[in-house]
Amino acid sequence: MKYIRFNTPGDPHAISFSCYRNRNFLNYRRTRKYLVDAINAARIKYQFDIWAYVIMPDHFHVLIFPRLEEYSISDILKSIKQPVARRTINYLRQNKPGILKHLETGLEKPKYRFWQDGGGYDRNIRNSTELSEYIDYIHENPVKAGLVDNSVGWYWSSASDWLMDIPGPIRIDRETISF
Repeated sequence: MKYIRFNTPGDPHAISFSCYRNRNFLNYRRTRKYLVDAINAARIKYQFDIWAYVIMPDHFHVLIFPRLEEYSISDILKSIKQPVARRTINYLRQNKPGILKHLETGLEKPKYRFWQDGGGYDRNIRNSTELSEYIDYIHENPVKAGLVDNSVGWYWSSASDWLMDIPGPIRIDRETISF
């Protein structure tokens, strides 16, 4: 079954990806950096703003706002996911081939997988209530997972930027929120 995505101008998108078999592939500074790099490159290429994010050990959430009238959320998702997977697999091949077994699919193609199969999850945000709830949900992820006592304690999130004006690893575009 094909997942239907709605490329509706003016709608922010709540996006989530999970690591293959819910493994903690994003628990390492290197793979988190790969993800930050991919998000930043995609934001330039596809002209979207970032309103909130969190990078967890086994998944991530990002709230984006495409600025173009015509865009493809599928292309945006792909442009974030593929570079992270490629860079990680290439790094492991060259430096830690024994760890590649954790990414093996048991198939000939693809032999390795960094992300859970499929395009990831995205949901259009339709109003200010949904927006506020989703930003809170994103920021509370590390607290609910028991990684920190409060959301601003998790460096790999926009919570400290939102609540204390302390920038994290990805620049957010709060000033463009129009809801």
